[in-house]
This record gives sequence, structure tokens and C-alpha cells, in this order.
Amino acid sequence: MNHPTKSSVRRARPALLTFLGGVGTVTGSKFLVESDHARVLIDCGLFQGPADLRRRNWRPLPCDAADLHAVVVTHAHLDHCGYLPRLVRQGFRGPVLTSSYTARLAEIVLRDSARLQMEQAQHANERGWSKHRPAEPLYDDADVDHTLRYFDPVPIDSEIEIIAGTVLTLRGAGHILGSAWADLILEDGHTLAVSGDLGRPGHPLLRPAEQFSGADVLLMESTYGNRRHDDEAGRARFTGVLTRTLARGGTVVIPAFALDRTEVVLHELAGLRDDGTLPPSVPVYVDSPMALATLNVYLDAIRARSRELRPEALAHGPSVLSPEPFLAARTVQESIDINHAPGPAVIVSSAGMATGGRVLHHLRRLLPDPRNAVVIVGFAAEGTRARDLVDGARTLKMFGEYVPVRAEVADVPHFSAHADAGQLLEWLRGAPAPQTTYLVHGEPDAASALRDRIDRQLGWTTVVPRSGEAVLVR
Repeated sequence: MNHPTKSSVRRARPALLTFLGGVGTVTGSKFLVESDHARVLIDCGLFQGPADLRRRNWRPLPCDAADLHAVVVTHAHLDHCGYLPRLVRQGFRGPVLTSSYTARLAEIVLRDSARLQMEQAQHANERGWSKHRPAEPLYDDADVDHTLRYFDPVPIDSEIEIIAGTVLTLRGAGHILGSAWADLILEDGHTLAVSGDLGRPGHPLLRPAEQFSGADVLLMESTYGNRRHDDEAGRARFTGVLTRTLARGGTVVIPAFALDRTEVVLHELAGLRDDGTLPPSVPVYVDSPMALATLNVYLDAIRARSRELRPEALAHGPSVLSPEPFLAARTVQESIDINHAPGPAVIVSSAGMATGGRVLHHLRRLLPDPRNAVVIVGFAAEGTRARDLVDGARTLKMFGEYVPVRAEVADVPHFSAHADAGQLLEWLRGAPAPQTTYLVHGEPDAASALRDRIDRQLGWTTVVPRSGEAVLVR
């Protein structure tokens, strides 16, 4: 494909990059790129967590949705794709460019998001707890149906011309199935790379991210910019809490994100089943229709021998994600039945940060009993129940009441699908220095720590941007 060079388009004005979300927080990722002839939104995520962040979902974007030529979605997590139906409701009619597996997973995520919002609005109207009369969902099933028509899957590592002079290449990110980082050539010849979320190299199922090769401007996530994963210690801690809990007749509940985290946890449990640590008499329940739908996509990828997957995962086939006996709870009644099943047991249920979903019912039942355990297996953002548990909360509010926390709580971030600070640095090493690197998708302490580390070790100009800030790409 012929694309512009800096010399041939010297007269074009530099593109303007605006940080609309994913700044100072790990949610709501949205980055607007505007040049003379193209307006592209990279990621279109929903804000989650504290109420002041969630309220931002209701604010209109500072641009006309109908004027956007395309949206690029790096992966299917809600904080990167969950605002899409709202954008379409506001008039967006361009293509949603993403990988084929992200398109499949995003449909699951968006349908679940619409269902939860519709249920919350109905509950608010029935109980009268919303100041809005009537309370309405941010979007509904019809909005999701409309949005899915605009998905336009593109191959990884292929150049796609969004509009004349603006070229996109998606490159593997190793974060979840289908995840990619975006490499953009703009009409003035300058280049912009957006990391999306980068996976850790030791992901048991996915190949590592394709190495960063350089760009004039880089946007990079900083979720774990101040932490280091210790896989061996994390695996030992997970095994230890599981063994202790089962020995005292308790149940282990694992709040897990439906996308990828459930699959990684099931892979770990399958290994523990194989080596005898997890006895065959102890059932593993997966209580999340969304997680089970996602699991089917991962199993399809294994059967199709997707090049995103590690050879060792493909060698095991579907059994790599099946710690038999493995019981799926798809219906509400099957979920309720778990509460009456005799222990001990392992329950994997969403949502991962315990902000909603079926896991709340299990937590309300299991937290007061010291025989039980809760294992937090990924990043817990500020303002979430998972973070409260990690921080040592003695009570947890849910369903309008406070529940005592007497169960053991274990924080095992080695299951995270995010690269840690050292792994982020390794992703950068060997590439020419961008003019500017902007650290996004991280809480302030994490982003600041990573900025200082990049400055010390690489000598790159690195900035933590402000929400709403606009900068030139040059």
C-alpha cells in the first residue's frame, strides 16, 4: 500500500490528539485524533468505579459523533468498548475497526452491559432511589443491535486505509483474545501508536505482545506502572489459600472478569486438578453466563488453532480450560442452586471487581464465615468492593446492607492480564524514542512511577496527561 511520506505531505497540519478518557483512571479509555481530513476515535470505553466517574458516561463528547470517520477498538473489555452503543445513539455511523475475535467478544460484553443497565434502571424506578424520573439506561438492547452492524473486523498485521492518507495496522497485544495495539500513519506522515492494554509475557494461553517498533507519539497504558508480578509466588499463594480453605471445609469464591480472567483461572485450576492439589470431590462452578459465552469463543480459537495462542495451549486442546468436574451455572436457578450445594467448592463468578453481577450473592453468603475465602485475581480499581477487600475492609456494603468480612481474603495479582512495570519497559526497549510518550489508563501513582522509570532507564520524554488535554502529534 502506498502511504504518505513526511516530505510529500509537509504542508498538512499536525493532527490534534485529545485525551477524553482513560486518564488518571483505568477506565473510560477514549482518545480522539483529528487531522485535516480524518477524525478517528481510538477506543470507546465506559467509565466504571466511583459515582463521579460513572456520571461522566452521561456527558456528551466534545465532538459530534456523526463527524467521526471511524472508531478503532483495541480489545473487548468494557473500559475500552463499552461506550460504543451510546456513541451510535449520538449519531456515529462509521466503521468500528477491530480484530475478528474482539468483534465476537465485544458483542457478548455490550449485550451484558445493556442488560445490566436496563435492570438497574428498572430497579431504580421500582424502588425510587434515582433522582431521575424515570431512570433510563445509558443504552439498551436495541442500541447494541444497531451498534453491531458497524463492526468491521480487520486482520492483525494488515494495513487498512481508514480514509485517504490515514492508515491503521493492528498488532497483537497478548492481553486477551483478539487484543491489539494500534499503529497509525497520519496524513501528514507522522505516526501514532496506542498500546491499548498489554499482556504479560507469561500469559499461559496467549502469545506475548508484538514488540513496539517506534512512533512519533506513543500512548501507553500504566495500569501496573508501580508494581512487579511474581508469578511463582502468586501461584504458590493461590495454591496455599485453596488448600487451606478446602481443608477447613470452606468454599473459595473467585470474582473474575468474564473475559480472559475466567479462562486463566480455569487453566490454573485444571493444572491443580491434574496434580491432585484440587481433589476430584471438590466441584468447580462457573457462575456467569457472560463468562461461559466467552469461554466458548476461547474454545473455538483453540479448535481453530489461532495463531494468537501459545503452542503448548494448543497442544492440550480444549481440556486446558476444563478442570473437571466443572459445572456451569447459566440460569438464575442454577446460580441459586449453588448456594444450597454442600461445600467445600470453588466458585468462579463475575464481576471481577465485585461491582455487580452474580458474585455479589455468593459474597453476601460466604463472607461472614471464616472457613471460606475470597481470592482477588486481578487489578482492583479504587472505589470497588474488590479494592475494599484487598485494603482490609471489615464490612462490605451490598444490597443495601453491611455484610461482615470474616472470610480469608487473598490478593493474587499474578493472574492479571496486564504487563507489570518491568514488562512494560521491556516492550519499549530497542525502539527509537518517540518525540513524546503519554502514559494513560493508570491511577495517578502508577502512571507517575512509570513515567519516572522510563525517564531514568530510557531517557524518553514522558508525560502523564490531564483529562481533556489536547496535544499535537508531530
